[in-house]
Amino acid sequence: MEHALRTDIRRAATWSLALSALMIVTGLLAIGIPMIAGVAVTLIVGWLLIASAALHFVFAWRSGHASAVIWEILLGLAYAVIGFYVLSNPAVGLASLTFAVAAYLFIEGILEFVLAFQIRPAPGSGWLLVDGVITLVLAVMIWSTWPSSATWVVGTLVGISMLFSGVTRLMLSLAVRRILA
Repeated sequence: MEHALRTDIRRAATWSLALSALMIVTGLLAIGIPMIAGVAVTLIVGWLLIASAALHFVFAWRSGHASAVIWEILLGLAYAVIGFYVLSNPAVGLASLTFAVAAYLFIEGILEFVLAFQIRPAPGSGWLLVDGVITLVLAVMIWSTWPSSATWVVGTLVGISMLFSGVTRLMLSLAVRRILA
């Protein structure tokens, strides 16, 4: 029984190593060609909006009250219109996503400042302040060059995330394999 379990874990770790390599390569590609990666992310968001619209329409028929049906249909229409617009105009969708990322980072930076000052005497609160400064600098960099920053922001951020996720998965998979050796 224990041998079968070790074999299953080793097989899973091997697949995880392969996935790690794929994530690292894909992350590097996204960083290298951020515009294509950004458009790909935009198209995925467009399709997710359309899927959400379909779910709102389905849920509308499951609602019991007329006001709930109308609300769900209106939400479904909004999701569908935005989704189709993003799919038919991916460059505009990418610019919108970039603007949303800048706004998100700006709000996150402000909230990190507030939290850092609220827990100020606590050890490590300075790191929140540093994180807030870096986050605000990123937000300002993106905002000040928007909409031209749309060509690199989303793809680069997704690429960095995929690269670090791949490296993290690789390290965890290698640790599992070492434990089993």
